[in-house]
Amino acid sequence: MSRISLDLDVLRSFVSGVEMGSFALAAQRMNRSTSAISAQLKKLEEQAGQPLTRKAGRGLVLTPAGEVMLAYARRLLALNDEAVQAVQGSGLEQGWIRFGMQEDFGESLLPAILGQFSRAHPQFRLEVKVARNQQLLDGLAKGELDLVLAWDGGQPWPYQQRMATLPLCWIDSKSSPLACVPGDAIPLVAFEAPCLMRTAACSALEQAGLAWRQAFCSSSLSGIWAAVAAGLGVTVRTAAGLPDTLQLRQDLPALPEIQLVLYRAEAAMAAGAERLSDIVRHALHGYLYGLSRD
Repeated sequence: MSRISLDLDVLRSFVSGVEMGSFALAAQRMNRSTSAISAQLKKLEEQAGQPLTRKAGRGLVLTPAGEVMLAYARRLLALNDEAVQAVQGSGLEQGWIRFGMQEDFGESLLPAILGQFSRAHPQFRLEVKVARNQQLLDGLAKGELDLVLAWDGGQPWPYQQRMATLPLCWIDSKSSPLACVPGDAIPLVAFEAPCLMRTAACSALEQAGLAWRQAFCSSSLSGIWAAVAAGLGVTVRTAAGLPDTLQLRQDLPALPEIQLVLYRAEAAMAAGAERLSDIVRHALHGYLYGLSRD
């Protein structure tokens, strides 16, 4: 029996279509016709010997075989890109790159980014700062950081790219969930002001006519998670980096969405920083897709 060799170009179209939720949008991103992308998907399904997607309303969803193919496609593409970057990067001069990231992604996303970048570009020194939003944006403005992944706080910055729009959520303890008693103030666990999530939580409660009190204040996200897990109160974040001890809560006032942005210190960055930017985008898209499937 002859071995089947999967086409990486076809796999890249497949992954892009799934992550964007539309193969037509993937075709636009890749500067190809929709029919060309459809032909690639058909070829991949023929190689797999079974359908990889099925219709669901007006869109497409993955079949069980499609889920398996997606996982392997991501791994194959990541390894391919890492190999190319390692070879092309072998001629790059040594450099120093300063990268800042929101605490929400420190444990869930940062290890993959550091591992891939350090393997592909061992000649670069990478300095990472995991901190709160305002600290990161201040560092960018002061020239202390080259690349920052942070929430959009409404501050104008000329060199930025929106990565995702995520819903804010009420978060509660799994083992000691808050028992809401009519007339009682909602105990709120939050960062010290100023904080985007704190402001959103207070505004939502006040607009709903609900009283609230500060039950716990912390300067670190780990402190927030610990206080909520202990049952001291509820907090507001996205689902990114949510510990297993916590759960989303649906019976409190509606919350807005928040933008996740990749900020650059300048329009044209050094080669190493550009490579890191590509790795961050790729890792983030894969992580957020997995988050949406949970």
